[in-house]
Amino acid sequence: MLLKSIEQTKLALPALACLIQSNDDEVLTGACWALSYLSNGTNDKIQAVIEADQEILWDCMRKSGSSSVMLFNFKKNLFPSQQELFSVRLQQFHTIPAVPPQPFHEKELNHQRFIQLLQKCPRVRSLDATKSVHALVIAAEWNYPQPIFLNNNIISAYVALGELFLARKVFDGMPQHNVVSYNSMIGAYGRHGNAEEAWELLSEMRDCGLEPNQFTFGGLLSCATLDLYKGYVVQALIIKSGLLYADAFAGTALLGLFGRHGRLDETLRAFEDMPLKNLVTWNLMISLFGHHGFAEESLIMLRELMGMEESLSEYSFVGVLSGLVSEQELESGEQVHGLLIKNGLGCKVLVLNALINMYAKCSRPYTAEKIFGEAPARDIVSWSTIIGALGKSERPGKAFELFMKMCADGVWPNQASFVGVVNSCTSLQILTCGELIHAKIIKHMFESDVFVGTALIDFYGKHGDLEEARRCFDSIDEKNVVSWNALVWGYSQKCRLSSVSLLHEMTQFGYRPNEFTISSVLKSSLVAESQQLHSLVVKMGYHRNEYILCSLITTYAKNGFISDALILVPATDMPFPVVPSNVIAGVYNRTGQYHKAQELFSLLEEPDIVSWNILIAACSRNGDYKEVFELFGHMQVAHICPDKYTYVSLLSVCTKLCNLALGSSLHGLMAKTDLKRCDTFVYNVMIDMYGKCGSLESSLKIFNEMIDKNLISWTALISALGLNGCGDEALHRFREMEVVGFKPDGVAFIAVLSACRHGGLVNEGMELFSKMKTKYEIEPNMNHYFLMVDLLTRYGLLKQAEQLILGMPFPPNALIWRSFLEGCKRKHRVENIELEHINMESFG
Repeated sequence: MLLKSIEQTKLALPALACLIQSNDDEVLTGACWALSYLSNGTNDKIQAVIEADQEILWDCMRKSGSSSVMLFNFKKNLFPSQQELFSVRLQQFHTIPAVPPQPFHEKELNHQRFIQLLQKCPRVRSLDATKSVHALVIAAEWNYPQPIFLNNNIISAYVALGELFLARKVFDGMPQHNVVSYNSMIGAYGRHGNAEEAWELLSEMRDCGLEPNQFTFGGLLSCATLDLYKGYVVQALIIKSGLLYADAFAGTALLGLFGRHGRLDETLRAFEDMPLKNLVTWNLMISLFGHHGFAEESLIMLRELMGMEESLSEYSFVGVLSGLVSEQELESGEQVHGLLIKNGLGCKVLVLNALINMYAKCSRPYTAEKIFGEAPARDIVSWSTIIGALGKSERPGKAFELFMKMCADGVWPNQASFVGVVNSCTSLQILTCGELIHAKIIKHMFESDVFVGTALIDFYGKHGDLEEARRCFDSIDEKNVVSWNALVWGYSQKCRLSSVSLLHEMTQFGYRPNEFTISSVLKSSLVAESQQLHSLVVKMGYHRNEYILCSLITTYAKNGFISDALILVPATDMPFPVVPSNVIAGVYNRTGQYHKAQELFSLLEEPDIVSWNILIAACSRNGDYKEVFELFGHMQVAHICPDKYTYVSLLSVCTKLCNLALGSSLHGLMAKTDLKRCDTFVYNVMIDMYGKCGSLESSLKIFNEMIDKNLISWTALISALGLNGCGDEALHRFREMEVVGFKPDGVAFIAVLSACRHGGLVNEGMELFSKMKTKYEIEPNMNHYFLMVDLLTRYGLLKQAEQLILGMPFPPNALIWRSFLEGCKRKHRVENIELEHINMESFG
């Protein structure tokens, strides 16, 4: 027995050295006590072991910078012979009066000291420190028999560090267990998602005659992988044991299980059956309703809780805010925000994060950014939330800017922040920004994460860099269907055959394609591939899926097989789902079958905004301009809010009618309702409408007020200036467009050449036309040649016009010949007039 004690002491001394190096004062104090505890034995051989290793311990103390109080206490607990060993070294420290140590010969006090040391170890977050204390406990076994609860504390210490294997090893080595032993292990397995081990321990516990308590069931029910069947068994045990009526702990854990499985009816039933509820119970119910999209029910429960005059916590409001995810729920979100401020909870980081998320999802990114900017404290969740929100908004550049500021402030990026900033780079369409973030992802070792990797695949796929997209895909450790879908979509945009091969590869690796996978491949496939994919759709049972049905109809129609596309439409007068109906109506629209589009619309019970837009566009293309505005009136009566596509169709009708009053009235209505719905696309159409209706001032005003201009904006303005006879100004704007960084395309040259034609700028027009191919690398088409021929013939340069026609790389069309002949006719008429004038003068 003495030999064993000596060996244990030798093992314990390095453990003490590890503990003494801790920066935690209480852990250090405990380590010093443990040394004195070991040295209090009467055996000379054990003391000799300690004295032999005192140099090691002293070096550890010196390096740790131990406080003088601790060293004083440490010295007071040593025997005289041991004090002599340390006396010289201790004089190097400034000693101050300290509380005399308590006697350590009492076993109960020693046991309490060990427990205190075990409880302080998780604060250090060191596995070595925990193992050191464990070694001390084993070494002290010769002097004091280990009680069961000492081992329970060792298990808890290992569990706190996530070391389930070591915790289970201690558990299995215990000669005796109690309820706390089982609870510690069941809770640990529950938190780590190991339902099978937790369930086996519960069965073993009951077989041993131990009665589970509320903490046993709470630990098991918290397991994310526990299935519903076992949950029902646990529910029966809770009711049978009477724990449901003892307190709210077990019942609340049961609500969490039902909520995770989406069984809200059973959750509500169990909640109503609970005789005792606490604030955590109410918060959980509010959060579950909010998480599953039942915002109204979540708000009702919050009102009930407030009526009970309970002291609300931040979690009560965070649960409600998580369910407010649409613009229609913005008013409720603002009311909850007011309640938070009233209750003094508006400055908590958790609450601020929930508010940022709520305003972002309710289409108020500016408000979300304001809350973030005014937040007194932020964490990584705050940064990630605002970066993700702005990345999906109309200002992705701001998300990128905030991410760089976050890194500059020393905040370590996480998975969510990387996903958000990669999405912002995708929206920005700037390859170098994405490559910079990709480098940071590699530096922070996130390239193997499935979410970050999928965002990178999407980024490179949308930039056409399929090789890099594939490399990012191969770097992901655990791929999922979403990562496969991102890669398939990228290849479907540029490499049709590769997307089909990827679909085959995906199925070979055991992944089941979903509707997004098949739709991506369908949209890029030819007829033969579409028919094979159609067979796969039927085989997999997706033939009734609305999303895939739409893709099939679109694919057949795009390849010119309109009859095959329409075969998919059921021959019945029964209402057809709205999304496929919209696709079919779009096919009718493109093929000029406007009356069939109208018939299909009449069969819909609840047409959506897309249905209305298709019908309005059909009437516009068919020339039924009066009916277009009648439909717009019916649409407002039906409380369907118009979007930008509605306004574009209506403005196009105003342009065709050249009705300035009608267009101005529509502009006023847009400004009155919500001008924020209008984007650059709508403003471009408005510039064109005002220009063609003769209101050049309105076109200029809209253009100058636009924040985000694109090439089409500049082209529309140049066209408006040309139509209204301002050729010089049109040329000036064309050059200004180049200065700000927009490279003109073929349409922009049509606008500027047309302006030269209307303004009589022959030399400028000829110069621009000559530079199209040499400077701008744009091959002139039939429209460009027509404008140049018309410009030359209109001002009598028939020879140059003839040379231009003869040099065309393709045969001139009828419009070009007509323009040239009309020019000859005008020239001949002018020559006749001049001849008559000369004759009259000669005979005069």
